[in-house]
Amino acid sequence: MRVATVKRETNETNIMLMLNVDGSGVVDVSTEVPFFDHMLDALGRHAGFNLTVEAKGDVEVDAHHTVEDVGIVFGQALAKILEDKAGITRFGHSFMPMDEALVLAAIDISGRGQCYYAVDVPIEIIGTFDTTLAQEFFVAFAREAGVTLHIKSFAGNNAHHLIEAAFKAVARALRIALTIDPRVSGVPSTKGAL
Repeated sequence: MRVATVKRETNETNIMLMLNVDGSGVVDVSTEVPFFDHMLDALGRHAGFNLTVEAKGDVEVDAHHTVEDVGIVFGQALAKILEDKAGITRFGHSFMPMDEALVLAAIDISGRGQCYYAVDVPIEIIGTFDTTLAQEFFVAFAREAGVTLHIKSFAGNNAHHLIEAAFKAVARALRIALTIDPRVSGVPSTKGAL
């Protein structure tokens, strides 16, 4: 089993995250940001991850620190799990429709942490979640995980639908990229390392 636990404690947040990428979609999250909990639940379930997140943060200020720091620890957990990246498929992509919204996520488990986020989402508050925080989560995750991540919207005008489609698209792309390919011997790179 490919499993990791990461803890992060700062003056702004206290987070514990457990990740099993070979799970069955069992998710238990509590971040004090209900819409974000909903997005993490969708990510875990559609990736097939077992994911536990317990986060306390300065949500009385806003949700920014909590959302970004969960992205950091999620990325760190994935990096720990994929230390040598041997045998993985490496690349994955998914188009995700959600009603009027259509979002693409494409990922390369490259060792180079970058996020290119082009989701044309209205800036608004969903519950206590500022829609600009979705990008903050994905940027932190990609940087810490060492993955190249592209997320792009092709249609949509409902902020909830666009963000949920993005989380689900990333989930499905990760599911593909992390699959062990029996035809791959060692690291899937012409360089011999990622």
